[in-house]
Amino acid sequence: QVQLVESGGGFMQPGGSLRLSCAASGIIFSMYTANWYRQAPGKQRELVATITTGGRKNYADSLKGRFTISRDSAKNTVYLQMNSLKPEDTAVYYCNATNNRRTYWGQGTQVTVSS
Repeated sequence: QVQLVESGGGFMQPGGSLRLSCAASGIIFSMYTANWYRQAPGKQRELVATITTGGRKNYADSLKGRFTISRDSAKNTVYLQMNSLKPEDTAVYYCNATNNRRTYWGQGTQVTVSS
């Protein structure tokens, strides 16, 4: 059974940092492209960051320079480092793993940025 479990969300003041983790079981995560998405209340889910099996990274244009995606194959985990957080970063953050045949999703972790 495949599971993706996100963690690391929480409450943060503007300007702070959080690191989200997405731990996989039942798959070899490094053999999948991993994505982080987020969905704010009343808005559509949007793609935040991607890391391919080859290690290529892509980011939403509006987030470049603040967010960093990375992978630890030994831990079967993908991370999203979020710096200089803004209130508009408030959302539920989801990770997924995809290999063009199947896509697996985590349950999401809430990030709230507020003063």
